Amino acid sequence: METVLTIFALFYYPLEGSKTRRSCKYLTWVALAFIIRPTAIIPWIPLVLWHFWQEQKKVDLVLYGYIPVGLVTLVLSLIIDRVFFGEWIMVQLNFLKFNVLQNLGTFYGSHPWHWYLTQGLPVILSTHLPFLIHGCIQAPKRYRIFLVVVVWTVLVYSTLSHKEFRFIYPVLPFCMMFCGYSLKQLKTWKKSAITFLLVSNLLPALYTGLIHQRGTLDVMIHMQQLCNYSNQSQTSVFIMMPCHSTPFYSHVHCSLPMRFLQCPPDLTGNVSYLDEADIFYSNPLKWLNEEFYNGTLPSHLVVFSVLEQEISSFLVLNGYEKTATIFHTHMPQGRIGSHIYVYKRRVK
Repeated sequence: METVLTIFALFYYPLEGSKTRRSCKYLTWVALAFIIRPTAIIPWIPLVLWHFWQEQKKVDLVLYGYIPVGLVTLVLSLIIDRVFFGEWIMVQLNFLKFNVLQNLGTFYGSHPWHWYLTQGLPVILSTHLPFLIHGCIQAPKRYRIFLVVVVWTVLVYSTLSHKEFRFIYPVLPFCMMFCGYSLKQLKTWKKSAITFLLVSNLLPALYTGLIHQRGTLDVMIHMQQLCNYSNQSQTSVFIMMPCHSTPFYSHVHCSLPMRFLQCPPDLTGNVSYLDEADIFYSNPLKWLNEEFYNGTLPSHLVVFSVLEQEISSFLVLNGYEKTATIFHTHMPQGRIGSHIYVYKRRVK
């Protein structure tokens, strides 16, 4: 969504030489993106400053553009959060505190400073990378501000320890501008280049979108069928998989009791902190025996195939039988198995 709103804003951005020189419509889309995710402002900092620098009527831009949009955005954000949190709160400040000042994102993994340069951009650009480089060389000077945006955004995100591909998705629209300009300049090689891009991107997209790691979605479709059970009150699901592996009630549209392993970050700064998922995977069989020693066992268990052997004695002892096998990936790794198994407990 952050990337989509960035594209909408770019459509209205008053680039040097454009007819919409004094247009501030883009600010509305930037503001909306900022409400949804505060980091959306990062690529727009140089663009907004460049707009201000090039604008002749700077006072009008501030009075009739920046201030009205900024105030409306702030008020709207505060009201929305007041309704849902039940108290006045500025989530943008909490976002900044959590991710930057306390740097708690490292709980979910950390990477070296050059990760976006050596892995992040090459992966998300894929075969577009050579066209990006060629486009940056060939593009007119007035497009250089977009190259500044890409460099600036990547550098800012590189200062944070926790890195993900999705964080730099908003720079893709800027990169595609240069790729498009590159294709325009190729002329005689244009058709061959477009064919190459289609084939090299379409095939991986079909595989990763329709086959690879599809099991975590398909298993929730299987869980949705439990909503039709006549004894739904006695039905419950425990998803024993790495955190955030599957969707939740967004796919299961009924009041079906479901539980998954928790992995909230530690806000106390405890160095030796382990979340529930880490404790579970350190000794799954022991964890299950202790967790359900005197508790009510779930009617259904969902696990990756790599876990089956470790907890087989628990499954047999408590009367669980495999009712579904769902393909997930051809490349299992670590806690992620090639298949997902669904177990149902026999009613005695």
